[in-house]
Amino acid sequence: MQPVTKARLQIHFCVLLWGFTAILGKLITLPAMALVWWRMLLVAGALLLIPRVRHGLRAMPARLRLAYAGIGMLVALHWLTFYAAIKLANASVGATCIALGPAFLAFVEPWIAGRRFDARELLIAIAVVPGVAMVAGGVPGHMRIGIAVGVLSALFVALFGALNKRMVDHGDPLTVTCIELGTGTLLLTLLAPLLPHDGAAFQLPDLHDSLLLLLLSFGCTLLPFSLALVALRHVSAFAMQMITNLEPVYAIVLAMLLLGEQRQLDGWFYAGVAVILAAVFAHPLLHRKEQMPVQAELLGTAESHNLD
Repeated sequence: MQPVTKARLQIHFCVLLWGFTAILGKLITLPAMALVWWRMLLVAGALLLIPRVRHGLRAMPARLRLAYAGIGMLVALHWLTFYAAIKLANASVGATCIALGPAFLAFVEPWIAGRRFDARELLIAIAVVPGVAMVAGGVPGHMRIGIAVGVLSALFVALFGALNKRMVDHGDPLTVTCIELGTGTLLLTLLAPLLPHDGAAFQLPDLHDSLLLLLLSFGCTLLPFSLALVALRHVSAFAMQMITNLEPVYAIVLAMLLLGEQRQLDGWFYAGVAVILAAVFAHPLLHRKEQMPVQAELLGTAESHNLD
């Protein structure tokens, strides 16, 4: 098998694993806060066991560590709102909302990078608006709060995606991921007592949730992260982005097969999904002739793993 073909298959496998994060988020019975706290703690703790990561932490300047720590807070807020959207609606809704990330990025990245707005990107952002309206019209009324929280999650994706892009090549990807997720864990630890909750601020998972958390943390985070880093040596940024844009498609199909969520949603929802995904896939096509850096840092810290 040719190295490029193998790398493409590896990335498809990674995206399939990322698609399972929404499914696992629905199956885990813990509240969103506890779910995200345990996930970030497990992944950050595992990364600290790697000598390369510990060395990278010691070698990194304090100012850079603080910058990545700030981004890590946005990562925590993204994951918190993503899983909250899944709990308030369902996995299909959560995955669809995350596909809005590139639309928000059209506004966020020029502001953060200090460059002019791109008319093509703004048109794509505007194009997703009717899709969102159709998605909202295709879900039961009680799920619409989940859509609102999911849209907020997509905004957080755009914010930390744009900031990470500015920081690309300043640190080892595993070390950066450890800092961001470790800081996110600390932020949630401080926030938890201040937010409404039933019983303990951080619930201990039962055996069922423990097994699913391990699968989420290592099978759907560290494993695809490691595989994708290897595959990135053989594929272009364009190919990477086109494949990773399939993540919401995988998540929605898995939700239909494993959770039967198609019974909760009507045709307007799936029509809206088609409009949103068409805009998402148009983005890399419009930029195909431009150099798009592959951002390894994003692979370990988002449900939407290659925002440009």
